[in-house]
Amino acid sequence: MEQLDYNLLFRWFVGLSLDTAVWNVNVFTKNRERLIEGDIARKLMAAVLNQEPVKALLSDDHFSVDDTLIEAWASMKSFRPKDGSSEPPAPGRNGERDFHGEKRSNETHASKTDPDARLYRKGPGQPAKLAYLGHVLMENRQALVVDTRLTLATGTAERDAALEMVADRPGHHRITLGADKAYDVAGFVANLRGCNVTPHVTQNTTNRRSAIDGRTTRHPGYAVSGRMRKRIEEVFGWAKTVAGFRKTHHRGLSRVGWVFTLTATAYNLVRLPKLVAATA
Repeated sequence: MEQLDYNLLFRWFVGLSLDTAVWNVNVFTKNRERLIEGDIARKLMAAVLNQEPVKALLSDDHFSVDDTLIEAWASMKSFRPKDGSSEPPAPGRNGERDFHGEKRSNETHASKTDPDARLYRKGPGQPAKLAYLGHVLMENRQALVVDTRLTLATGTAERDAALEMVADRPGHHRITLGADKAYDVAGFVANLRGCNVTPHVTQNTTNRRSAIDGRTTRHPGYAVSGRMRKRIEEVFGWAKTVAGFRKTHHRGLSRVGWVFTLTATAYNLVRLPKLVAATA
């Protein structure tokens, strides 16, 4: 809203002339809630992908899935016992709070700032953060995003979201789904096969037996999917650096998810002009 006061590009984008008064911020806030309730972000993504020049670029058969950690707009100081037994932070701006030695978990604690945020560690040796998980389904021909989900940060969220996005794909023909070794779980692989999806999941053989066997790995397409799925990291890299979405500035699952889908749509829009021009 501040940018609209002096940035001509912002005024041009939203259709305001030089002498038109800028809207009150409360008007924008109310409109944002209407956009969230109407699921406009997802409809916008679908409208972009359904353009005829774009549809010709997309693969209907080969996809990849992955997720990324999105830091919540909440401090670790706000992660306090649900029963209110802990001492609040010291008075004053950014007051100190000693939580060293305190056992904290999502079952016993919650953020006072953003109750939907969950304490989550992305991998061994990494710090636990209050966060959400953003999930992306990418088609493998041009590496464009075709679906997104934003979920609470839980241990099963990545696989649950992947199954939801695959189930929402149009048609009933067999497709392939590339994914990293975190998705190499017997139950998940079985669910994919039950949905007529060939699981091109990277084998995880670290002290265990992989759920992916020779039925899948013997086909040349398995290796191709393994190479193509790595391009999904470009989506997350662009979102966190160019779009500034490493840490969300919103609170609540619905608002953060709305912005996450808009960000993925923006990624597609940035890439589409060159892709469409190359095929014209």
